[in-house]
Amino acid sequence: MSKPEPCYHCGLPITGSAPFCGQVLGQTRRFCCPGCQAVAQTIVDAGLESYYRHRSESAINPEALPQQLQDELELYDRLDVQQSFVHNQGDDQQITLLVEGVSCAACGWLIEQQLGRLSGVAEARLNLSNHRLHLRWQSAVLPLSQILARLKQIGYAAHPFEPDQASATLAEENRQTLRRLGVAGLLWFQAMMATMATWPEFNLDLSPELHHILRWVALFLTTPIVFYSCTPFFKGALRDLRSLHLGMDVSVSLAIGGAYLAGIWSTISGQGELYFDAVGMFALFLLSGRYLERRARERCAQATAGLVNLLPTSCLRQGSDGKTQRILLRELNIGDLVQVLPGAVIPADGQITDGSSCIDESLLSGEYLPKPRKVGDCVTAGTLNVESTLCVKVQALGTDTRLSAIVRLLERAQSDKPRLAELADRAAQWFLLFALLAAAATFLFWLNLEPARAFWVVLAMLVAVCPCALSLATPTALTAATGYLHQLGLLLTRGHVLEGLTHIDTVIFDKTGTLTEGKLSLREIRPLGELSVDDCLRLATALENRSEHPIARAFGRAEKTVENVQNIPGRGLEGQMDGQRLRIGEAAFVCELSAQPIPPQPKSSGQWLLLGNETAPLAWLVLDDRLRSEAKLLVEDCKARGWETLLLSGDSSPQVAEMAATLGIGQAKGGLTPDDKLAILGKLRAKGRKVLMLGDGVNDVPTLAAADISIAMGGATDLAKTNADAVLLNCNLATLALAFNLARRTRRVIIENLVFAALYNGLMLPFAALGLITPAWAALGMSISSLVVVLNALRLGKTHIELRIT
Repeated sequence: MSKPEPCYHCGLPITGSAPFCGQVLGQTRRFCCPGCQAVAQTIVDAGLESYYRHRSESAINPEALPQQLQDELELYDRLDVQQSFVHNQGDDQQITLLVEGVSCAACGWLIEQQLGRLSGVAEARLNLSNHRLHLRWQSAVLPLSQILARLKQIGYAAHPFEPDQASATLAEENRQTLRRLGVAGLLWFQAMMATMATWPEFNLDLSPELHHILRWVALFLTTPIVFYSCTPFFKGALRDLRSLHLGMDVSVSLAIGGAYLAGIWSTISGQGELYFDAVGMFALFLLSGRYLERRARERCAQATAGLVNLLPTSCLRQGSDGKTQRILLRELNIGDLVQVLPGAVIPADGQITDGSSCIDESLLSGEYLPKPRKVGDCVTAGTLNVESTLCVKVQALGTDTRLSAIVRLLERAQSDKPRLAELADRAAQWFLLFALLAAAATFLFWLNLEPARAFWVVLAMLVAVCPCALSLATPTALTAATGYLHQLGLLLTRGHVLEGLTHIDTVIFDKTGTLTEGKLSLREIRPLGELSVDDCLRLATALENRSEHPIARAFGRAEKTVENVQNIPGRGLEGQMDGQRLRIGEAAFVCELSAQPIPPQPKSSGQWLLLGNETAPLAWLVLDDRLRSEAKLLVEDCKARGWETLLLSGDSSPQVAEMAATLGIGQAKGGLTPDDKLAILGKLRAKGRKVLMLGDGVNDVPTLAAADISIAMGGATDLAKTNADAVLLNCNLATLALAFNLARRTRRVIIENLVFAALYNGLMLPFAALGLITPAWAALGMSISSLVVVLNALRLGKTHIELRIT
């Protein structure tokens, strides 16, 4: 096979048909990419064609990375390296990257667009609050190193997210921003004093020599502001231009760069006004605004960061001899036994093997009351042991824990972009393009009308129309609301939930585990003889305490024990107590002991058990799944909003209709299969209904996946949680009523932000074009407009407090 032809500019092999050609040294040359073609054409047009005749080696490909850097990135393709930070999801792989160099919402748009075009990338979402990029891709199609290389080519450095490293990086970025801000502020005051001294209005009677010196002093003081403090603006603009994308940094860089160059010309020529005070003022206002925006977004992400820091740095590992040793958390292995003292945080997901205590799960579920846990119960990493010492067998560590899964879901929801955010991003791009064209036309107009003011007018326009507020309007509000809802106990796993909840008009409830607690409780005892209710309960409880069946949990603990207990599967229990043989369970099984006829069973719904001895049946006992106390509140709230309510259950008993009547649910259907539920949902959606589904079982999964918005209970199956858009961690249905209110409030705040941002940019443009706004006021107005939308979003924190009080 013939060797590929090398590129004439860089020497790399030309792949494919390569239609990139150009005339160099009188011949048609072929190039490997448009970058090499453009560079070569520039050299020829500049009259420097002899470069190619005398060069000793090929130029560097503008699209290629240095070989050393490429080799370092390829290390991330190794499976042993990826093991700690790449997770498999079916055929896809997932990773969270920390991206450096992100300055504003336009950066997020650029990164998502560039990566989304790569073959093999299924999803790329950047969380502006913490600069974490959630990536889902197929490594068989596209190696991770190529993704990292693409980010590097467009101007961003990225590496796998590690909490300690991420915190250090974020702290360093904050320190660097403050240093830039400090340099801009300090030097601006000095440059302004030097510049103002040259103004005729001050009548200082300066000599020509001193006047000239002050101009150079102002230039000297302003240069560090431009080349140090303003570096992020220029880097951002360069990234945008390379990617053929108009971002906010483009207009800002044009304004700062134009004012600086105009000041240099004035300094050298000794004519005209100096613009150095304007440069320093722009830098100070813009850097201050962005720093405050950054800190506000970080506040929104504190709830998520707090979850990451819940785990302790060390724990007590228990050896086979019963002795404990304190070790670092990273030394813990699955299967180890850990001792958790009262007041200590549980270090890993596991199962209690010894002891009983109450566990505070408020930071995960929002439920402030500690939950009792005993031997055999599972506990979650990051929760607090309240009462007594526990011994826990480790079942999951690190990224496999429930805590880590919650953090990943929360970050995914915060980085998801709903329709309003996408529309705002597109509007910002078109608005900036229109503003730049308008600035060019305005400059020509003022150049003919009043040339001395032309530059100032265009400068004010470029600063005033930067669409920062428009791009920040939606993500800040969504990030704030998502964090507050998690504190309430509702974990959003998809970004469209808050917007979607405002359009819901129909709610489908599952029964067992959703409207009910999902566990049996003893509802009533009806004695059939002389024994009292308490006596019958004492006998039944003593029998059931010797059983491991879920029914036994409804009876509590017994004071006396039963001897010679036999468990007859499917029928009931038999044992001896106080000299008498007892049975509890199926009516026919109990009556066989006394050879008596089966007494009439009461008509009410529930699971009826019969208790009897060798003489006669003693009592009927009915077990039922207890209705959640807050279920009626939720249904009433839905009906008050005008929503249609339906109860769809797989239970075929009359209890479905009775429960619907008790709660006031409009329609109720029982005995349904998953396909039946899905068919009913399909009919509702065909009518144009927007459906919210609440469920918890495997049979609810198809309906949860197909509904417009789906919420799974905190005790739901893993499959149900995976297919739901949100998870109610605390299983408190009243939380949903609060979430509905917060969703409506969030939408209102987003609309307020968008309207304000649109009005600000729309009004500032014509005023700046007419010369009614100075560059100073334009810079101040742009910074204030961005802060207004961020602070308005943070008002949702006050809403959160009000909801909790209610």
